[in-house]
Amino acid sequence: MTIGHSYVVAENRRLAHEMAIAGRGRWRVTAIAPKVYRGDLRRITLEPLDGEACALVPLGVRFDRAPHLMMYAGLRTALSSTVDVVHCWEEPYVAAGAQVAKHTPARARLVYATFQNLSKRYPPPFAALERRSLERAAGWIAFGRTVENTLATRDGYGGIPHRLIPPGVDVARFTPDTASGLAVRRRIGWPDDALVVGYLGRFTPQKGLHDLCDALDHLPSPWRALFVGGGPLQNDLERFRDRHPARVHIANGVSHADVPQWLNAMTVLCAPSRTTPEWREQFGRMLIEAMACGVPVVATNSGEMPYVVGDAARVVPEQDPPALADAIATLFAEERARHQLSAAGIARARTGFAWPVVARQHLDFFDALVESGAAG
Repeated sequence: MTIGHSYVVAENRRLAHEMAIAGRGRWRVTAIAPKVYRGDLRRITLEPLDGEACALVPLGVRFDRAPHLMMYAGLRTALSSTVDVVHCWEEPYVAAGAQVAKHTPARARLVYATFQNLSKRYPPPFAALERRSLERAAGWIAFGRTVENTLATRDGYGGIPHRLIPPGVDVARFTPDTASGLAVRRRIGWPDDALVVGYLGRFTPQKGLHDLCDALDHLPSPWRALFVGGGPLQNDLERFRDRHPARVHIANGVSHADVPQWLNAMTVLCAPSRTTPEWREQFGRMLIEAMACGVPVVATNSGEMPYVVGDAARVVPEQDPPALADAIATLFAEERARHQLSAAGIARARTGFAWPVVARQHLDFFDALVESGAAG
């Protein structure tokens, strides 16, 4: 049984779906998801997933205005006494993570999945919630190298098994598609051969959008900039657009189903995240989606991103607009370099991040925990 508030989005349940397919004959997989969840940008009603292979149990949630305090309604009943593994895609220190620990059946192995890549001291009651959750846990999954490095020696984590397993990407949907990319460009009114810098994600300061705008100001003409997403820096981006008429397009409200065509409209994807005292990039899903589409990537060295892209991207120092501008300009000028990064990105996405690969890694870990006989 796998549970997480992010499962309200259909694409996130691809993990449960692929585990159900990969585990047929040995594993029966059920996903628990919110009926409705208040996301960063909108209130999300549980999205359908075509051909979903796992069973789905929708539950109500409370206090979703404050993610750390969110809890599930009816969780005790939903967690079957016959379950062998409970996979919790909630952090161990939040209320929902502790609630899952409390209601996991005694015989079941509880496994947490975590993105936490900063060593933090949590205020009451969250430190106690983390301690109690990990006392019950049989293992945990680090979604990245920086997560593993941060938590492997932390109290409660170091004494139980863990695996490093990344999130995944649908390489059947996220794939090179020149025609769909050209359709987006023509809809915007840009020429087919335009050199387009793209950004995909939340419009927030820590995502480095001011650095990207500064970098674009340093680039020679002609360039186009495509910002796909939404968030509190919307007005700043609109002012940037007004300074560069016809060269900047902002696309808000793009559904995840439509993201591949917007990625394919980009010449280069830029991920300019910048570390703050309270945050560093935890993964960067836009990176694996862009790589799967064959879009060359320029990323800063914030947090997990260098480990995600490996040698399939140009990595530059964070908070350095001139370095960002230089990397983009070089790729614009060197078609061969773009082709090389495109091929490397596609190969990396398909071998390391495709959902069937990621699902199999999860099941291998669960098999090992079940065979060890320790429930935590």
